[in-house]
Order: sequence, then structure tokens, then C-alpha cells
Amino acid sequence: MISCDGERCAVQGPLTLSHITAVLAESAALFTGPRLIVDLSGVTEVDSSAVSLLLEWRREAARANRKIEYANIPPNLTSLAELYGVLELIHATSESENLTSESKNLLSAGTAN
Repeated sequence: MISCDGERCAVQGPLTLSHITAVLAESAALFTGPRLIVDLSGVTEVDSSAVSLLLEWRREAARANRKIEYANIPPNLTSLAELYGVLELIHATSESENLTSESKNLLSAGTAN
């Protein structure tokens, strides 16, 4: 589910409760460099455990004195992180900040109806 090329790692498939343990174990073996960009464009499904996973990756990076960034965060994951009040803790990269802004605009438009 994770493939890495240098400091960029792409996550593919679902990030749901039934998959998180395997993804976390896989990431422990792969996320070893001093800087890491996790590309989430291949994520197909999320639930609240995906938010927890991103926060755990951030905690682990801090413990290991590594820098981690997230790119291409899917809108549904952005919405969950915003709902739980942790969006700012995820610190999206510039690639995904546009997606984050689009998601916020969509959410605002949906509540205006």
C-alpha cells in the first residue's frame, strides 16, 4: 500500500480501521529518512482512523527528529480532520493546500443552502 522513491512515499488504497494496523506497520519500515513527503493522492477510502494515522506519523516523525509533510490530501480526509479540529496539526504541503482551500469552499457552500 506504500511505495517510496527517495523522500516521497505514495500511499495507495483505503485508510480505514480494517487497514490501518497493516499500513502503520508498513510505514514503520519505510519512513526512515530525515525528510518525508507522504503523497495521499492514491487513497481510495478513509474513516476517522486515517486522521489518527496521519497524527501518529507526525508524532513518530517528531520523536525521530524527522520532518514529515502530507501532499494531495483527499477532500474527505481534509473534511474529517477539519471536523475533529486537527486540520492545522496535519500541516498540508503547498501541493495540498489548494485542495484544502477547495474543500473548505465546498463545505461552506454546502452549509449555506
